[in-house]
Amino acid sequence: MKGNEKLVKTLNDLLADELTAINQYMVHSEMCDDWGYEKLHKQFEKRAIVEMKHAEKLIGRILFLEGLPTVTKLNKITIGADVPKQLAADRAAEAGAIKAYNEAVKLAAEVGDNATRDFLQQILNDEDAHIDEIEELQDQVSQMTLPIFLTTQVKE
Repeated sequence: MKGNEKLVKTLNDLLADELTAINQYMVHSEMCDDWGYEKLHKQFEKRAIVEMKHAEKLIGRILFLEGLPTVTKLNKITIGADVPKQLAADRAAEAGAIKAYNEAVKLAAEVGDNATRDFLQQILNDEDAHIDEIEELQDQVSQMTLPIFLTTQVKE
């Protein structure tokens, strides 16, 4: 089914966001693993895997709409030098993703592609959950102080 060109371009932009997020989360995950923060390592890794699934779904949808997925474009990756900077960078990335998905949902509705709109809404819901998880961790750091928080993240 030939899709709307503007919508296909938007899906490719979202794909670049997802591919960027995968890289950022994987680096943060491995940094936390290296520091011995096993719980954060696993949480970042899990989020990266969800983003990989989003990328896979976007590729499938772009192909369905007879577009060509662009997998060579990455946006700016922000690697945090410590856990608070990682969380801040990841929160900013998720906030950007939420804004982009909201705009894409609106565009899909405007061009009458309700199946793509519903598909995008599902991913948007995941991104909402991601920012909630990140903000929860940031709140814990704030309430516990960083040293105490980090003691809760080591291997049990």
